Amino acid sequence: MFVPVPVAPGSTGLDLGAEWTRRWTATWRTAGDEVSRTVRDLAHTRIADGTPMRWFSWRWAQRHRPNLQFLVSTGRHHGAESLEEARLLLVLYFAAGLVDVLSQPLHLLFDTATGRRGHIPDFLVVTRAGVWQIDVRPRVLIAPEHLEAFAATAEVALACGWHYTVAAGWRDHVAVAVDAFSSQRRPLSDPLGIRPVLVAAAREGGTFGELADTTSYPPLARAQLLHLLWHRRLGTDLGRASGDRSVVINPAGEA
Repeated sequence: MFVPVPVAPGSTGLDLGAEWTRRWTATWRTAGDEVSRTVRDLAHTRIADGTPMRWFSWRWAQRHRPNLQFLVSTGRHHGAESLEEARLLLVLYFAAGLVDVLSQPLHLLFDTATGRRGHIPDFLVVTRAGVWQIDVRPRVLIAPEHLEAFAATAEVALACGWHYTVAAGWRDHVAVAVDAFSSQRRPLSDPLGIRPVLVAAAREGGTFGELADTTSYPPLARAQLLHLLWHRRLGTDLGRASGDRSVVINPAGEA
């Protein structure tokens, strides 16, 4: 859904010599205290229960927009330091089989050819398919020093058996579509029995507008369609512009 950035070019200056996992360290906060471990020991330590390494504050003339996003799948708010990070949280909630998220989870200290550096990844994400560390930065803003920090984070993730990626942008139409679906992500009653009609009609295929028109209440059907799309009971091509002409399918063939 998002456009990843290759980080291997940033690894040329990293000191990955013998025993590097004993020299590189990670620090995180839990129960009000800071805890530090070597990367070697990090894989055997639970840090998802920690708290962010940075506060999410706002000040006059600030260029980015920190905010809090509530995720039903975790039952709590999660910090985002920019609109791009908030958008990533929404997409993770929609598509990643999300179990837990920790913003700014830890402070990594790593060695390079020019000395010791630090980096705080943007998110630690626990999904049903595994654990991810994710950084968010638009491609045009990625400087060589950022790429080096991303490469170091990728090495740490690999040593821990985690995945790592940098979200540097979005594929066309994805962010707009997921944002539209999310408008109906909360529990939605169906006293008129519209939802079963839509699910059954989608088995035959059709566009968003056509499915809404198969019911007696098209305006209400549109809200129900968005709800079904958000909860993955129906599907559509996120790579195309979302609208009345979007083809909607019933991927499970359920009635």
